[in-house]
Amino acid sequence: MKKMTKMLVFLLVTALIMAGCSSKEGSSTSEDGTYEVVMAYMNFTNVKDLELVQEEMNKISKEKINATVKLVPISAGAWQEQSNLLLTGSEKLDLILSSSFYGYNTNAIKGQYLPLEELLESHGQGILEVMPEHILEGNKVDGNIYGIPSVRDWGANYGIAMRKDIIDKYNIDVSQIKEWKDLEKVFAIVKENEPTMTPLVNTGLSPVEMMMGGKFDQIGDYLGVMRFDDPGKVVNLFEQPDYVENVELVRDWYQKGYILKDAATSTEASVNIVAAGKGFGYFNNLKPGYDVQESIIAGTEMVVLEFTEPFTFTSASTGFNLSISKNTRNKEKTMEFLNLLYTDADVMNLLANGIEGKHYVENDEGTIEMPEGVTESNYVFNAWMLGNNALTDPWVGNPANYWEIMNEFNESAIISPAFGFTFNPDPVKTEIAAATNVLNEYRRGIESGTLDPDKSLPDFNEKLKAAGLDKIMAEKQKQFDEWEANK
Repeated sequence: MKKMTKMLVFLLVTALIMAGCSSKEGSSTSEDGTYEVVMAYMNFTNVKDLELVQEEMNKISKEKINATVKLVPISAGAWQEQSNLLLTGSEKLDLILSSSFYGYNTNAIKGQYLPLEELLESHGQGILEVMPEHILEGNKVDGNIYGIPSVRDWGANYGIAMRKDIIDKYNIDVSQIKEWKDLEKVFAIVKENEPTMTPLVNTGLSPVEMMMGGKFDQIGDYLGVMRFDDPGKVVNLFEQPDYVENVELVRDWYQKGYILKDAATSTEASVNIVAAGKGFGYFNNLKPGYDVQESIIAGTEMVVLEFTEPFTFTSASTGFNLSISKNTRNKEKTMEFLNLLYTDADVMNLLANGIEGKHYVENDEGTIEMPEGVTESNYVFNAWMLGNNALTDPWVGNPANYWEIMNEFNESAIISPAFGFTFNPDPVKTEIAAATNVLNEYRRGIESGTLDPDKSLPDFNEKLKAAGLDKIMAEKQKQFDEWEANK
């Protein structure tokens, strides 16, 4: 059954691409000379009106650059497999979402993406005017830019989102909560008075990972990290005293019933658990407007507390980009369309928000909202991964100058001492494969409080070292020192 599902997904993606193009050279250009740009990206929702929005985008792009776009959404669950098939195949593909979480460095080194410097100078000047130089520099692999990062929150601070109705119900004074450990008194109140509601429902992102946020740069994979307070030195995160302290605190919370029992294995999004009335709050990395965003998804007002300053890591540059595939049939026209995504507000608003009057309307506050009588949109697009989001209109609940606030937030972020460094794993790929298996075996259990750290943490570190962690860290240190000397 699983093989059949994978085959169906593959056939769907192939059909979407083939519907707008052929593998023959030049066949993606229509009789009037219009080039069709095929763009594949990760999708999290069922976007019902995608073709309508695509049609409106194409009216603009055809007039401005004599090109249209064929949007090819791929579900997040199938992304790793299907994007690899597209990149390693021979069918026409122009733009594709690229990410350090999905092999950006490896794909660049393998030649799956085109280097972009010359194309940016000749057909992407608008991108160069919009993108900060250090963000593009941080995107480089072996000295070349292979993707254009989306304009979004490049910084991140860390804290908790909590249900406001519960806070108000029990007169919880949030002004007294200054750091992570102060939350215990809040969790105790929720546990005692709301027995069907788990106080802390982190799933994909562990509590400990968030509590350590802003203290270190993971350098790609957590197998050797760099602390902000000890720059230049690669260390084992899982032996750091503050990591051990946070693991012990989370274990205590787990034993008291403050943490979701299946936190180590659950695949349900934390906010969905809150929306279902089964959870009170969750830790996460934050940004301006995070409270509004989560309140909409949760269906109840959320209060957000911040415990750190904002920080910027290399993932700000490499986390989510658009790259030009080696299988493009017209790299210049593809760059022209990419340039539109960073310079044309009409195109980006269509992509991000849909069609004005149908999917949203402008209000008197300078923001946008659902049209009257519409309670559920047929167009919900995760545009934060693509293009220049600063061109888009903010949704109601956010201030009209939301993107000015976001820009200030990004500029205030403390830059990692390893920003711009990308680790080449090839010299230690065998050790990384073995150590990654150990991470998968232990990390979520330890960091969610499920496993007893007195026994599991020493075993975890022992197995990591047996898998070759010291060799991986030495290679990272060597590459970092060379990068630092030459940057």
